[in-house]
Amino acid sequence: MSESEYLVELRHITKRYPGTVACDDVSIGFKRGEVHTILGENGAGKSTLMNVMYGLTEPDEGEIFVEGKRVRIHSPKDAIRCGIGMVHQHFMLVPTLTVAENIVLSANERDGIFVRPKEVATKIKDISDRYGLSINPYEKVGNLTVGQQQRVEIINALYKKCEILVLDEPTAVLTPVETGELFVAIHNLISEKKAVVFISHKMKEVMRISNVVSILHLGKVSGHTKIEDTDAKTLAKLMVGRDFTFESKKEPKSPGEVRLEVKNLHVKNAEGIETVRGLNMTVRAGEIYGIAGVDGNGQSELIRSIMGLCEKKSGTVLIKGQDVSRKSTGEIMQMGLAHIPEDRQGMGVILQMSIRENAVLDTFHDPKLHNGCFMDWIAVENRSRDIIQNYDVKTPNDTNSVASLSGGNQQKLVVGRELNREPEILFAVHPTRGVDIGATKFIHDQLIKARDNGCAVVLVSTELDEVLELSDRVAVIFNGQILGEMPASEATYEKVGLLMAGNKLHDAKSA
Repeated sequence: MSESEYLVELRHITKRYPGTVACDDVSIGFKRGEVHTILGENGAGKSTLMNVMYGLTEPDEGEIFVEGKRVRIHSPKDAIRCGIGMVHQHFMLVPTLTVAENIVLSANERDGIFVRPKEVATKIKDISDRYGLSINPYEKVGNLTVGQQQRVEIINALYKKCEILVLDEPTAVLTPVETGELFVAIHNLISEKKAVVFISHKMKEVMRISNVVSILHLGKVSGHTKIEDTDAKTLAKLMVGRDFTFESKKEPKSPGEVRLEVKNLHVKNAEGIETVRGLNMTVRAGEIYGIAGVDGNGQSELIRSIMGLCEKKSGTVLIKGQDVSRKSTGEIMQMGLAHIPEDRQGMGVILQMSIRENAVLDTFHDPKLHNGCFMDWIAVENRSRDIIQNYDVKTPNDTNSVASLSGGNQQKLVVGRELNREPEILFAVHPTRGVDIGATKFIHDQLIKARDNGCAVVLVSTELDEVLELSDRVAVIFNGQILGEMPASEATYEKVGLLMAGNKLHDAKSA
């Protein structure tokens, strides 16, 4: 093999952090004209490896070659000069500026400070037309959908003449239609002999878009294959180190009495904008009520208002027939509610506290955890260890800080803590966001188990596969309203995807 076979090659990359080796002698090469997918569990080293390539962190050992020439990448500017672009999960855009202004703001130094806006807009339009990334250069970013904002980030990288584009979990916040549009753009990039590095946990997408797949397991490359020579089960086994079954078993079940009823609910967000507009829904015992939708359509405000975490403008919330519209969060929780929040680090755990303390974070008032006026720390320790054991939280002991856990294990701790209370109503908001396929399967099984035990589960997710697999009834939220609702048996990928994009139910019935 010649040194120039690869557009970018990482050789023997090693990166150590205290107590762990994130990347352990990793060598991977990326060729022009290929979509090269990086698969791996949480903590496998994917993000560390990409951060090394993009100059966000420096390796302890190893080398980077671009078209056969060794380069030193100390910062994203160095990476961009080498033709490397990256689109992160969390976009780095200024919402009050236009698309063109955002791109000018991050332009390379060689572009100078005197930039003609019309020339920039023309170039943006040329790029968007060329690769199928339709966007208005003069539109403010704050007015764009999440999918359109992602296009801006991709155009930004192409504006800077990138030859290899790293896409980190790019479909996590997209509708099925937007995902299809992204894949068209990726194919257009590949047709021009650019390279794309695709990072994803969604096996269907990996099988659909990839040419080559490399698998990381415990910081090492555990497999490398062309997509036509493998299948999803083989890739999953290489990821988790054992045989793996994707599907969670869910038996048919007749729902019981109404546990939660929401009537004509109106809620404003922190900026005073009404994001929930006359929403109605009913959830019964022993069912999973799945709410699908693109982020930002009122999901957060809906759940927070039901939980008493934000003020309602108007409307009524009934729990087991009792009006709780004006009750506090503490009072509502004591009625048998549990909450897996959308932001585990912002709302679910306190990173600096121990695993043991976090295990009783919202149940410290439980009489079973007290000995008179004092906390019974033996009881706390027993509960913590039960959660760790029953919910497969991987940690050497429960006195370590939660910050020492991987994202997937932090999520399992939160799920275990909430389900350990045996709630009558559970709000599971993006319960598997950012976790690997092993943890996702485990969390799915626990939600089904809670449903089978009679819990009313409200599942909020942007992952359409997750909603369709787990739900007994599927609702789609759009612009603060339930745009359509149907039994899971009638919910198709196409029908729900159309509703997520804002089409009325009667427009989607033929899908």
